[in-house]
Amino acid sequence: METIPIIFAQQKPTFDDLRLHGTTVLTDWGGTEMQKSVKFLFWVDGSRFHFLASTNGRSGMSHPESKPGFYQPELWKYDVAEFFLKSTDGTRYLEFNLAPNGAWWSSAFNAPREASPGEPKPIPAVLTSAQQTENEWQVMASFPLDWLRENYGFGDKTTLNATFILNSPDQIFLTAGNLGPGEPDFHRPDHFPAIKQISLA
Repeated sequence: METIPIIFAQQKPTFDDLRLHGTTVLTDWGGTEMQKSVKFLFWVDGSRFHFLASTNGRSGMSHPESKPGFYQPELWKYDVAEFFLKSTDGTRYLEFNLAPNGAWWSSAFNAPREASPGEPKPIPAVLTSAQQTENEWQVMASFPLDWLRENYGFGDKTTLNATFILNSPDQIFLTAGNLGPGEPDFHRPDHFPAIKQISLA
């Protein structure tokens, strides 16, 4: 995927919007075709940045110490939907993790896997929701758009990627953008795709 779509709309998104407008990730890191649907959606309303994700055919395994809506380190050891966003000045990037139960984690990095001073620390005013069954999980997180603009210069020149870790404990790795060859590694900010802004009529 060469660009990552972001929908700009006045209303807040719902899981129906994820179903209707979400982007499907077709293969895992190694190029194996996904047998079950995996989707993500980025959405900006008047005041907040939203990230939505879903999978079907699996219930999702969350970190055993995680609680819905709360900050929890090491979510990536279990199933997770993630996004990575690089600042427009190229000095840092953000990682955001969202577990099937709605727990979340975030950190800023100055360089690949090199946390910024004082990180990791929570993004302010994060809100999450989740729907989880035996055969599907859907998650949604949002936080203030002003914070993203102030800290990462969010705008036309932003680069962004959506990723997944699924099928825990036998994990598989998915990325929307092509991050290059080799072993799975989402921390390749120079390869994050550009964004494509989409307006809903």
